[in-house]
Amino acid sequence: MSHRSAAGSDASGKGRGSSRNGLERSVPHKNLNGLAPPEKVELKKKVTLLRGISIIIGTIIGAGIFVSPKGILKHSGSVGMSLVVWSACGVLSLFGALSYAELGTCIKKSGGHYTYVLEAFGPRMAFMMVWTDIIAIRPAATAVISLAFGRYILEPIFMPCDVPEVAGKLITAVGITMVMSLNSMSVSWTARIQVFLTISKLTAITLIIVPGMVQLFKGETQNFENAFSLDSIKITSLPLAFYSGMYAYAGWFYLNFVIEEVDNPKRTVPLAICISMTIVTFGYVLTNVAYYTVMTAEELLASEAVAVTFADKIMGNFSMAVPIFVGLSCLGSLNGGLFAVSRAFHVASREGHLPEILSMIHIRRHTPLPAVFVLYPITIIVLFLGDIYSLLNFLSFVRWLNIGIAVSGLIYLRYTRPKMHRPFKVPLFMPVVFSFTCFFMVFLSLYSDPFNTGIGFVIFLTGIPAYYIFIEFNAKPKWLQKFFASMSRSLQILLEVVPPEH
Repeated sequence: MSHRSAAGSDASGKGRGSSRNGLERSVPHKNLNGLAPPEKVELKKKVTLLRGISIIIGTIIGAGIFVSPKGILKHSGSVGMSLVVWSACGVLSLFGALSYAELGTCIKKSGGHYTYVLEAFGPRMAFMMVWTDIIAIRPAATAVISLAFGRYILEPIFMPCDVPEVAGKLITAVGITMVMSLNSMSVSWTARIQVFLTISKLTAITLIIVPGMVQLFKGETQNFENAFSLDSIKITSLPLAFYSGMYAYAGWFYLNFVIEEVDNPKRTVPLAICISMTIVTFGYVLTNVAYYTVMTAEELLASEAVAVTFADKIMGNFSMAVPIFVGLSCLGSLNGGLFAVSRAFHVASREGHLPEILSMIHIRRHTPLPAVFVLYPITIIVLFLGDIYSLLNFLSFVRWLNIGIAVSGLIYLRYTRPKMHRPFKVPLFMPVVFSFTCFFMVFLSLYSDPFNTGIGFVIFLTGIPAYYIFIEFNAKPKWLQKFFASMSRSLQILLEVVPPEH
């Protein structure tokens, strides 16, 4: 079996762009029979415009729009104001997405937030981001969306009873294993499945919008009367409504995690972002309009799964298909998120901030197999043993902190590197408004839930000592260095992975 030896290399790496002089290449560029050289081992540019759109839409639209859009209604206080918030959050998210389009087309490296913060503010801040991601945020987020998948896939089987917790977790574990196996086997098939799942969730939204619009055109407008009543609008809690709305649109940034695999990124990234955000914003607003044509504000607030309640009222027996569509929607978010996040770990390893094995690629499948599977054991442990929802409460604000810092990096680079080539450039007010929104949401989290947010902030700050222990500290014992090198070699042989060729 052809592989590359990792002898003599330190698994932790050192600093940005660290050298891997201990690596020896044993994959020949030409075989002994004089045949054509083997295919170059690297991540291929297989993300087309359609696949880019499916990554963005497929990760934004999860279970939220089908299950509980009531957070925005509750905090906005009226039907009309809730629709305004949905629209405004779509515009704000577009500002952030276009800011990322500029970053992605001028910094042509995968990794998303991590890469942009590394470029603008240096390795320490970037390491803190990827550290929090790998030890807590991504395992918890993956487990939560997977649990939603397991719950809704099993719901038609157990109706009208609740899904047993053990059964839900077991099918969730199967879903996680399936998605991670798919991502490790083929980039092309991962992208094709993502396109299919995206079409499925857009079909589900269409199945809600069309009957709702039919009812609206029939004159079912009574639930929109006094939609902007000043008596019911809650000005003081509107920021919480925006917080819920921005969370529902989260996911627009994932295409930037795979920039190096995007075909013609100068054109594809901005176009995919504009098309995706337009579809999602109109889809979200029209879906909520459809809900209000059938349900009163009180009924929507009382529902545990709004799409299911809507379907029961208007679709009859066909309503049993809705949980299946919600489950597929969750699977699409899981698949797209894992596809993107694995590239962040791959790039962080390449920069010397994570173990070297995570930067390696399968010699035949050309997938970042170690970076895909690194989350698997942690996610399964969190799924069966951890308090997932509490962990997400601790760390939900860290996502907006990371994104706000990354977009602030765009503003910083405009002034420190004005001559940087920018094929796509947004008006400066867009990143300014969006970064202000992100930091406001972080402040809002600290104000509304100081205990849980404080715990999350402490977890984020553990990245500081971790950076100095694992990255800056040079005097590691020789036996420890040999142990890391031996483990890296063994994993490299077992997984059939090698460093990418440049």
